[in-house]
Amino acid sequence: MQDRSEITQILIKVKTGSSEAYNKLFPLVYNQLKGLAYMQMKDEPVDHTLSQTELVHEVYLKLIDQKSIDWKDRAHFFAIASRCMRQILIDHARKKKAEKRGGNKQPVTYLDAIMKVDKQADDLINLDEALRNLEKLNKRLSEVVEYRYFGEMSIEDTAEVMNLSVSTVKRDWAKARGWLYKELKGRFN
Repeated sequence: MQDRSEITQILIKVKTGSSEAYNKLFPLVYNQLKGLAYMQMKDEPVDHTLSQTELVHEVYLKLIDQKSIDWKDRAHFFAIASRCMRQILIDHARKKKAEKRGGNKQPVTYLDAIMKVDKQADDLINLDEALRNLEKLNKRLSEVVEYRYFGEMSIEDTAEVMNLSVSTVKRDWAKARGWLYKELKGRFN
């Protein structure tokens, strides 16, 4: 894993608009972004046409296109990456669901290969809806789930990006998982 402070220093330079910093950032964060993509795609069949590389590139392009983000540090970058990944996957799932009802069948992104069955799209939409409900009740719990589940961030990184103690994140993670279990139990049965 790359030195955390090196990534943070480059992100500080990115804020100033340094194109050299943009060029240095991608190689440093690539493997961790690829790990996030792997976690999202690990249950897909080996013969699908979508690659982890394509997912990483789409997320990275979406991140770099956000010039208004004030990157605080490496953990903040990966927290935002997890949000981007979640949004890309949810948008795709909604598109798939619309197609099922007779919507336009033109692919939006390479992610068309990821949702091979309608159930996957429904499951992801249900999870997103449950997270939105959780956010209404407790925004912090929702953010912990987003960073831990979609971002595959460690407890420590989640604590860092949210400016919380590790023990608080552990408690929030346990509470959020319990709440989501109860919320989703009825939807998937």
